Amino acid sequence: MGEGSTDTPQGVGHGGGRASHVPVLLKEAIDFLAVRRGGTYIDATVGLGGHSYEIAKRLGAPGHLIGLDKDPAALEIAGVRLRAPDLSKAELELSDWPLIELRQGSFASLAEARGPMADGLLADLGVSSLQLDDAARGFSFQADGPLDMRMDPHSERTAEQVVNHLDERQLADVIYEFGEERRSRRIARAICRSRPIRSTAHLADVISAAARPMNRGHDKYDRRIHPATLTFQALRIFVNRELEDLQALLQAAPRILKPGGRVVVISFHSLEDRIVKDAFREGGMKDKYYRVLTKKPVTASEEESDRNPRGRSAKLRAAERV
Repeated sequence: MGEGSTDTPQGVGHGGGRASHVPVLLKEAIDFLAVRRGGTYIDATVGLGGHSYEIAKRLGAPGHLIGLDKDPAALEIAGVRLRAPDLSKAELELSDWPLIELRQGSFASLAEARGPMADGLLADLGVSSLQLDDAARGFSFQADGPLDMRMDPHSERTAEQVVNHLDERQLADVIYEFGEERRSRRIARAICRSRPIRSTAHLADVISAAARPMNRGHDKYDRRIHPATLTFQALRIFVNRELEDLQALLQAAPRILKPGGRVVVISFHSLEDRIVKDAFREGGMKDKYYRVLTKKPVTASEEESDRNPRGRSAKLRAAERV
């Protein structure tokens, strides 16, 4: 899941005090899903429920929405947001609101599904503000916090374990593979020499000291982002097995989609986008089970990027099951 956030709190939402946020590429995602009334749709990364709510509005009472997320805190908020707006139980039975089923866990679990079950599948791979803005979760170096980075707080691997227990070569490989950080060996060496590292601020300082000499070069990209950005991205991806889960989801998608069903994926960095692009291209050209709907990735408009800067790196790709 990428560095951009799809869930930016914006005060209250519909139905009184429910949390609201701004999902990235909302209109584009819903348009490409082409939601069918009464269908079954899967939001593989329900987050705070922004995309799911728009899907639910279009499904109506005969419909079924399945939402998955690793983060139980996000699911709790989404559950409130996706409750049929301000209706009693009796009124709900007469309302035009779909069946909502929320599941805590990785979307990789969809690989266990047997046979077509969905008219559409959406995966928004961005990290939510709920995670980034909570220092106790350890996702960001903007505020000091523990080295955690787990989307699922019950999973075993933490960033603290990776940073303090992987040998130098393994750590360098993680930083290079998942962060595309060319200074990975220098950073890994500095981390190992500074152990034990117990907080995000400490880790960011160590990385900054190791990476700083190269920032005086001509590389504009290096000067534009914080020196710790790519390493923190790499650790988060590794801790949460994000790329492995994405590959499992994309392998399962053709099997769980009904004919004419659509899959829409919003990614936030090149590693994710490359996996999605290759899966759709292979499914469209080699295996003949996809019609690719996006020759090039759809990106946020200038207006949307100004309104929600974390969406600037978002790329949307879509395909239809044939």
